[in-house]
Amino acid sequence: MRFGLILSEAASGLRRNLSMVVSVVLVTFISLTFVGAAILLQMQIGQMKDYWYDRAQVAVYLCIDSDGCQAGPANDQMIAAVKTQLQSPELAPYIKKFYFENQEQGFAHFKQQFKGNQISDFVTPQMIQPAFWVNLKDPSNSAVLTETLSSAPGVQSVVDQRSYLDQIFSILNAASFTAIGIAALMLVAAALLIATTIRLSAFSRRRELGIMRLVGASNRFIQTPFILEGVFAALIGSVLAAGAVYALVTFFVRGYLSDQIRSINFVGTDNALLVAPILILVGIVLAAVSANFAISRYLKV
Repeated sequence: MRFGLILSEAASGLRRNLSMVVSVVLVTFISLTFVGAAILLQMQIGQMKDYWYDRAQVAVYLCIDSDGCQAGPANDQMIAAVKTQLQSPELAPYIKKFYFENQEQGFAHFKQQFKGNQISDFVTPQMIQPAFWVNLKDPSNSAVLTETLSSAPGVQSVVDQRSYLDQIFSILNAASFTAIGIAALMLVAAALLIATTIRLSAFSRRRELGIMRLVGASNRFIQTPFILEGVFAALIGSVLAAGAVYALVTFFVRGYLSDQIRSINFVGTDNALLVAPILILVGIVLAAVSANFAISRYLKV
């Protein structure tokens, strides 16, 4: 009977403050959608790192002129010496595989990579550096190759491709942290709006609350309907946010983006389903804490 009375009081409060409830739903929906997008973006970044870092190569670029190369352009003996070093007992344990790409092969690869781009019309095979492309067993050991081969005759530079990937991932991380920052501000706004809604609801029912206190109702009995109001409104927004995140992954990420960019393994609906309960839990806890704080402060006044 008491439980039914609590639910009826909560429903009554929702009807009286319908416009504020809609505001809470919308703010919670938007803020938690940002939270879900930020979580998925971090999952995507981690997934891409695992994929691309394992495939990142170390490029040992050889000299084609005397600029920066004291020994001059790399000849057959220098190339053979670099190959011997890569096969040496000192470096072999770190290397999964390697191959040599001469100027003609590098030029063909360049033309394929920049097919349709006008820049390819101004490049000749003589401008392409021959290089050894090395796949490491552990990409984090690239410094071993850099220290060993950088000063070798005929070698102009040793470049770890992960340095290019780090720049891309730093941009993605910045975007993710920006989304998290916006989501945090929106969550603060949602918490304040829930607290304001509860205080207005309590104020509109101040006569009823006074009667309940006179007949001996406990503070917990008085507070519970107001907390349920906030939780119910936030729950709707949380469920909508979870649905929006799932739809975003299903129709945009796995649909449009996967068709346009086939070289990247994007997050899937299983990741969205993993994020959904987190969003709902955050929404419920946020509403419960905000509503409890607001009604407790009101009853003490």
